[in-house]
Order: sequence, then C-alpha cells, then structure tokens
Amino acid sequence: QVQLVESGGGLVQAGGSLSLSCATSERTISLNAMGWFRQAPGREREFVAAITRFFSTYYSDSVEGRFTVSRDNVKNTVYLQMNSLKPEDTAVYYCAVGPGGPVFADEAMKQENYDYWGQGTQVTVSS
Repeated sequence: QVQLVESGGGLVQAGGSLSLSCATSERTISLNAMGWFRQAPGREREFVAAITRFFSTYYSDSVEGRFTVSRDNVKNTVYLQMNSLKPEDTAVYYCAVGPGGPVFADEAMKQENYDYWGQGTQVTVSS
C-alpha cells in the first residue's frame, strides 16, 4: 500500500499563490505518472494536472498557465505550484499515483487510472 501525504494547503486571497506538496516513502513512484485532482463542495472530483515518469505534463484548461506540476524523484515528492489563484480554485486537492510508462493526456486525466490517493489538503481562495 502506497501512502501519500499532501501538504501546503491553506487560505489565500485571490491573485495569491500556494505550493502543494505530495510526499511518499515509496521509491517506485518515480516509475509512475503522478496526478493532482480537486473536489469543490457539491461538485465531482476533477483533474487538475499530471506529470509522467518522463516529465511530460498535462493540465486542465481551467488551470493551464497558472499552475505548474513538478516532481523530485530523489525526494519522492510531487509539487503543484498554484499562481493567480481564483475563488473557483477553492477545493480539496488530492494527489494520486497513476500509470507507469508513457502516459498520454486522455489517460492522465482519468481518475480510474490512478491507484493510490492521498488524504487531501484544503485550498481556500477568498475574493
């Protein structure tokens, strides 16, 4: 069982920035795509961003140009840098372990392709 621990959430004003981290003790995540998803109150969980083992990145249209996903395989950690935050970015953010090998955008965006999930971290953006 792979355990993921997200951190870095909090309260920020619109236009501000936050950086989320997702840490695991498992070295094997370096062989997998890692994804970020979010769930706002009353809404379904949705794809935010993903990074493959080959460092290809994918983003949802709503965060493209504002969020950046990265990974540090030495530290077994994945990051989500969020800039120009908007109130509609308010949600619980989850990281997850995805498929290994080459991963294309349509595959990276599907939750069913992710096997292990963190507990989530709350991000609240005030207007």
